[in-house]
Amino acid sequence: MRDLRYNFAAVENLLQAGEEVQITRRKRVIARLLSPAETGRAKRPDFLARLRSIYGDKHLAVSGATLLSKERGRG
Repeated sequence: MRDLRYNFAAVENLLQAGEEVQITRRKRVIARLLSPAETGRAKRPDFLARLRSIYGDKHLAVSGATLLSKERGRG
């Protein structure tokens, strides 16, 4: 932790070189820092594909906004 706080430039250089940096407290590893290239990008779920698998290509005849305004007595 001390190196991370007071000597961040050296830690940053290690990360840019592709090294893994382990943060320890009382000789126990509490965190690992990896360079972005090494971690990869987390893939997001395809919510649109999930909705299409559940509902197909169905469309409402009336929009939700129209139904809401009717319920509130505005339309």
